Amino acid sequence: MKATYSEAFIEQALVKIYARGNRSVRDVTDELNVSYHTVKNWMRNKSADKYKAVAIREKRPQDWAAQEQLLALQESHRLSGEALQAWCRERGLFPHRLNSWKAAFCIEPKEATSGSRALRTLKDEIVVLRREAVRKDKALAEAAALLILQKKFRALWEDEDR
Repeated sequence: MKATYSEAFIEQALVKIYARGNRSVRDVTDELNVSYHTVKNWMRNKSADKYKAVAIREKRPQDWAAQEQLLALQESHRLSGEALQAWCRERGLFPHRLNSWKAAFCIEPKEATSGSRALRTLKDEIVVLRREAVRKDKALAEAAALLILQKKFRALWEDEDR
């Protein structure tokens, strides 16, 4: 049975396709649960200009580059209340997203350096553990070889005693 889609659904799907960022068309069609070829036909038959304009405004927060995030924070810095809500609606954002971006940009240098120190000590610890694992592997291989040689030696002496 052939599925029929409303014009509103088709328009929303096309907006989502053109605003997909770095995701593929196939990923978006899987998310929408629509055939890839159906969406390609919609893209071919509909004028892409109006959907691209809407898609530029309705970008996912994850797709915003760091420069765009900083610019958004600068633009919305002095806004509050209803003005901030209106500004966020125009760009398809929520105010809590702006707060999380601000927190990410305002990391204290002390916190950043302590994080890098911790990362460095973890990397050093990994190196030491890898060396120890290699050493233990060699010791285990040597012990296994000695055990085999010991068994062969005993077998040889038993044969000579007979």
